[in-house]
Parts: sequence; C-alpha cells; structure tokens
Amino acid sequence: MDIKALEKKAAEVRIGIIKAIHSAGSGHPGGSLSAADIVTALYFSEMNVDPENPEMNGRDKFILSKGHAGPAQYAALALRGYFPLDDVMTLRKLGSKFQGHPDMHKVPGIEMSTGSLGQGFSAAAGMAMAAKLDGDPGRVYTLLGDGELQEGIVWEAAMSAAHYRLDNLVGIVDHNGLQIDGKNDDVMTVMPIAEKFEAFGWSVIQIDGHDFREILDAFDVARGCKGRPTMIIAETVKGKGVSFMENNAGWHGKAPNDDEAAQAVKELGGTM
Repeated sequence: MDIKALEKKAAEVRIGIIKAIHSAGSGHPGGSLSAADIVTALYFSEMNVDPENPEMNGRDKFILSKGHAGPAQYAALALRGYFPLDDVMTLRKLGSKFQGHPDMHKVPGIEMSTGSLGQGFSAAAGMAMAAKLDGDPGRVYTLLGDGELQEGIVWEAAMSAAHYRLDNLVGIVDHNGLQIDGKNDDVMTVMPIAEKFEAFGWSVIQIDGHDFREILDAFDVARGCKGRPTMIIAETVKGKGVSFMENNAGWHGKAPNDDEAAQAVKELGGTM
C-alpha cells in the first residue's frame, strides 16, 4: 500500500475511533488518535498477518502495551478484515467483546490482553524470546505510551530484551508528551527517552510518528538491526486529526458528545 493509500486508511481508522468512543459514551480518544498512523502502518504495510487465519504459524505479532488505545487497534483490525467495523460500535457495551482494553480471549487478532501499563511491553519481550527459542520467523511489535515509561516494569523488560539480544523485537513509543494528569514533564518527566534506551542496549530511531515514509523507513532499519532490539521513538500529537482534541490532555479519557463527534468526523473527511 502506497503512502497516499495509508494516509486514507489512517483517516478511516480515526473515524472508527471517534464513532466507537462516541457510541460507547466513554473511552480514550486522545492517545488512540495519536497512535493511529503507527497502527495503520503496522497492519496495512509492515506486518505479516492473515485475517482469515489470525493464529497462523510464523505471523508477526502486535501488542498494544498502552491498552487504553484499544479503539485504534480495533478499528485497524476491522478495516484489515478481521471482523466488521460495525461490530466495533458496541465498544464498552454490556456483552460486547470489544472491551475498553483489548482481550485476547474475545477479539481475533489480539495477541495479549493489556491495560496494566508496562505489562504488554514485558509480554512482548517474552514472546520475542519464545520466538527465538522456537525458531519462529515472526517479529514482535509493541506500542507504549510515553507516560507508560514511568512504570518500572518497562525498564526491567528493556534490560532483559537487550541481554537476550532480541533483534526480533521492535518497540514504539507514542511520544505525544501528555498523559491523563497533564504534561509528562509536569507529572514525572520521562526524558531523555532515546539516551535511556540506548544505555539499556537498544538500537534507537527517532521519527515523526505521523509521517508514513519515516515510519516505514524505521521499520526497514529495525529489520536490518542484528543482535539487539530496536526502539522507535515516534513524535506524535495527542488527538491528532481533530482540531479541538489536538495537544489537549483533557481528551485523554473523555468521549465526544453528538456535536463534537460530528465535527471530529467531518474534519477527518467522513460523515456520522
């Protein structure tokens, strides 16, 4: 899929995010929107997956460590063909398989149930290690929030992944600078991110997380890195694509009302 097609698909993912969270009346639009381009690039260009056979041997795996951004993954999986997008509109409703955080036992394509910050990243490291032991050619990708880096378990996993030379593991930090309580730098600074991962033995790449060429090039570089894991630090905008949500921590965990949802979807090129 070329860059223009990926940009169009990412807009569809963002529309799905807004509609699902609006339908639920709750959710996390800000961090879902900031991650939409990365998730789109993974499912529609980078990863070897098969919607008709979600558990095929040798597949690549994606673990959404920042599990509150589940709507982004749900929308991407739906548009990739794992299930109808209309099903995602049951998000957070009683009896729905689409919970507020991903559940590997209910949703095809979800490799790990996540939500407790840092644990998805640790599970990804374990999956990458298991793949090495099994001779599995599949690669493991995991997306972290920048506020998530405040969790100590992240650094235990980072140390382990480097120690075991897990070059089949690619982490991506969705670095939008905001978390539920405000700016990362005000709550608990996570900087300098690049230098920290480099000190832990990782190869580090820094990109614009909304530029598909930079995203895809980073994945190419990561694939060629041997003997150590790769961390991609993606500079992003929380709420990307919706003017009144961009760079606004208030939209970390708040659903849009009818008028706000209509405006958001219109800005993204869709209709309610």
